[in-house]
Amino acid sequence: MTSTQTTTATRETPAGNAGDTADRRRWFALAIVMTAAFMDLVDVTIVNIAIPSIQREAGASVSQIQWITAGYALAFAAGLITGGRLGDIHGRKRLFLIGIGGFTLASALCGFAAGPEMLVASRILQGAMAAMMVPQVLSIVHATFPAHERGKVFGLFGAIVGLGAVSGPLLGALLTEWNLFGLQWRPVFLINLPVGIAALVLGGRFITESKAPRALRLDLVGVALVTLGLTMLLYPLTRGRELGWPLWGYLSMAGALVVFAALVRYERRKAARDGSPLVELSLFRVKSFAAGIAVQTVFGVALGVFFLVWTLYMQIGLGWSPLRAGLTGVPFSIAVSTAAGLSVQQLVPRFGRRVLQAGALLMAAGVLLYIWESGRYGTSIASWQMALPLVVMGVGMGLIVAPLTDAVLSEVPREHAGSASGLINTVQQMGNALGLGLVSVVFFGEIGSRLTPQQVGPAFVNAFQHALGWVAGVMGAIFLLMFALPKRSAQHAEGGEGGEGGEGGGGEGAQAPDAVLAGSAGRAGAPETVG
Repeated sequence: MTSTQTTTATRETPAGNAGDTADRRRWFALAIVMTAAFMDLVDVTIVNIAIPSIQREAGASVSQIQWITAGYALAFAAGLITGGRLGDIHGRKRLFLIGIGGFTLASALCGFAAGPEMLVASRILQGAMAAMMVPQVLSIVHATFPAHERGKVFGLFGAIVGLGAVSGPLLGALLTEWNLFGLQWRPVFLINLPVGIAALVLGGRFITESKAPRALRLDLVGVALVTLGLTMLLYPLTRGRELGWPLWGYLSMAGALVVFAALVRYERRKAARDGSPLVELSLFRVKSFAAGIAVQTVFGVALGVFFLVWTLYMQIGLGWSPLRAGLTGVPFSIAVSTAAGLSVQQLVPRFGRRVLQAGALLMAAGVLLYIWESGRYGTSIASWQMALPLVVMGVGMGLIVAPLTDAVLSEVPREHAGSASGLINTVQQMGNALGLGLVSVVFFGEIGSRLTPQQVGPAFVNAFQHALGWVAGVMGAIFLLMFALPKRSAQHAEGGEGGEGGEGGGGEGAQAPDAVLAGSAGRAGAPETVG
């Protein structure tokens, strides 16, 4: 989303002036966009459980399996800011319908993929379409509901996010276990078709069109530079181990830094020339925002590493079924959802930044406890023995994901709040994709290239412990970075009331669920081919 969305929200609000019919229409519209957000979140988490089945049945290589998840995350990250900007320019309803239509088509292509190459390409398309769809969700809410109703709306949004976090892995496990119509892993993608078609038809009828009257022009050069730089950085990380870390990989990663430097220089010139850069560089002069961007990026790396190696550990190292792995993760998801609601409603207004720092320490403690239990019980560990570290980690994550966006945005000028929010989500997606690439180093690097069946379990247990050691270290770094965040967000310090300021605080502060949506992409994991 762009900054114009926040400042024009009240001018565009049609709600409350057209009687009962309009009231019913806007609640139908809310249900439709919430369904789309739910579908995006479930699609990300559902693939996590199905990955081992995809590996076995599709015969995909390590890099192809990793790109099934990393490609989605990269396309989503590269397109988030662009998608929000296009919604401002061409209409949020129009972009939402294009996004959900493309997402449904890409889901069909994934489900009917003839081979791993087609599946990877379809997942990249799916991520790009999600980037068109997801930024419009909160924009449509802003344009449809008056300020005094948005607290209730964003509360519903948080509940949908929590439900998606819990139901995605379970639904993926059940669909994989049931092997409907002999389609094996394919129903995890095909389930999107009826939901997407219904949302497309109903969205065209009930969603009211809105656009920013003075939207900035799309920065195509900035889009190209961001995409090029990310690809040059992440592609060598993903394929490096498989190809023996060739020289071109190091040159590509070094070249990515040059591209990002060129992006910064170009964006400065474009801001001075016409005031319409893709990335508002002045935001980085705000201490809390710069620190928050660092926290979001590093947090994304931690999530990308953990959720990938966790899947490998349970389904390949321990030999568990997708259903057992999915059920094992339920305590974690419930803990995240519960702690997220508690942190926003009760803890952050009283304790401010310390809630986020407590979350980082709890996540680190849960990871260390998991390392200890994995080493103690080895391959004979049971699901119930994992419950305690997963609950501790889940509570810690819930204390971070919900209030973090509001803390980061609290000192950002109101006219840039929308643009800043889009940038936050983008860098977390960058972190997720980077984490998925780094798994080649911190996890696969600890596993031998040729393993006997007897060696697989112990090797994966050892690699899991090694990778989690890195995750614990990252959480310690996040704890320190959080000292640069404001002690209390402006919304809670000022009460979040009054005019446009209250709207900006409430609306953007409620974007935490959107951060959960972005962060959840890190839950998708990819297995290594053994032997």
